[in-house]
Amino acid sequence: MRQKQESSRRQSTPSEASVIPLPTRPVDRYSTRKRNYLPVRVKFTIAIGAAAAWVVLCVWLAEPWADALADLVGVIAAWVIIAGIALIPGFMNAFLLISLAMDNRPPRSALTQYPGVSILVAAYNEQDNIVSTIESIAQQHYPGALEVIVVNDGSRDNTAELVKQQLPHHAWLRLLDLPKNIGKARALNEALTQVSHAITITVDADSWLFRDALQSIVERYTQDPPSTRAVAGGVMVRNSRETWMTRAQEWDYFQGIAAIKRVQSLYQGTMVAQGAFSLYDTATLREIGGWPDCIGEDIVLSWSILKAGHRIGYCEDALLFTNAPTTLMQFARQRKRWSRGMIEAFKQHPDILLLRALPITFVYWNLLFPFLDLIFTFVFIPGIVLALFGYFWIVGPITLALIPMAMGMNYFMYRIGCRMFERLGLRVRFNLSGFFIYSLFYSLIMQPVSLAGYIAEVLNLRKSWGTK
Repeated sequence: MRQKQESSRRQSTPSEASVIPLPTRPVDRYSTRKRNYLPVRVKFTIAIGAAAAWVVLCVWLAEPWADALADLVGVIAAWVIIAGIALIPGFMNAFLLISLAMDNRPPRSALTQYPGVSILVAAYNEQDNIVSTIESIAQQHYPGALEVIVVNDGSRDNTAELVKQQLPHHAWLRLLDLPKNIGKARALNEALTQVSHAITITVDADSWLFRDALQSIVERYTQDPPSTRAVAGGVMVRNSRETWMTRAQEWDYFQGIAAIKRVQSLYQGTMVAQGAFSLYDTATLREIGGWPDCIGEDIVLSWSILKAGHRIGYCEDALLFTNAPTTLMQFARQRKRWSRGMIEAFKQHPDILLLRALPITFVYWNLLFPFLDLIFTFVFIPGIVLALFGYFWIVGPITLALIPMAMGMNYFMYRIGCRMFERLGLRVRFNLSGFFIYSLFYSLIMQPVSLAGYIAEVLNLRKSWGTK
């Protein structure tokens, strides 16, 4: 644990970010209030027990629905459908909600001395963003030794030239100019051979690091349990004003993804240290062979770290704002790639399921996602269409009764995110249209696309990066 010390705090603002800076940074009352600690396994047991009780209640309420549906498809198929539509998602949501309510993580404190860090930025055709990304790193004013290696992965635009123009202004900046495109994983591994510090951080080339993000993620890493070998940063949407697709994704990153990572971290293991912004122990990276050459390199790398017996943490208030896909097609390619990455992780690390550790619970949960997406795509969506014509076999009054619970959970996650933003001197942008799309229509796009990704990877179809 680190000793407290006063350190200067310089403010930077993400251009086009989806937040509005407040005039002054408020006092962090979070770090001074009294904290009541429950052991992690006690929290896990409470959350599992309460979620199981919710499922028992739902089974009782769903009996009339199951009886009516059984007349059409049979008893077994009826309960399989109900499990995929309501019971399993309800269990997961209840577990998530109760876990978040018990999350009372200890505050960070400043270090007396900050370790050196190496930042890797893999860039391919990023002439529109790379200078801004470098500027955001410069404005961090990280108090320890710093080196930044920009890997130009055979770009066909002016990315390399723009980085070269920045070299005289930043002594810590270096350019690794690859003659041809070799892919993000291999480009990062090339840079890893030149890393000189014990901590390596990856930052996407089209992103903006918010104020103190480097200090925050390093502080979290040094104060997390000793088994921690990576820490995922908080990733938010930078370009949320551009299209209806980015407005919806703002809420997904702010609430959905952030809440899941927060709960996983609570139970001693975030599943994915995303490539956009994460911290890694350099020695561990080298021991496991760096980034695997696959479409979901950050997922497979993270599972390699977990399988080696290490822990991945999460620093929710170390923020990076990144450009999200602006069109439906770009979004579909991204989420298809993410789902393929999960299957890649299972294919490369099937023995991870044999480990006896609390975080592996969430690996087992990942096994359920293809089933849930299958039921959603081929049963729930047709059920919505049938309900529009007055046939309530699949989607009916009981299904609609779940909407208030979902809205309540969204509000709870929203309040958690707002409190974190307030501690950073930020407030959430008013984005009602994006929330409407996210709440009602987002899954209608994401889950069928994810299902397509699972199938593509199982069938070993041709892989393409598409979008990040």
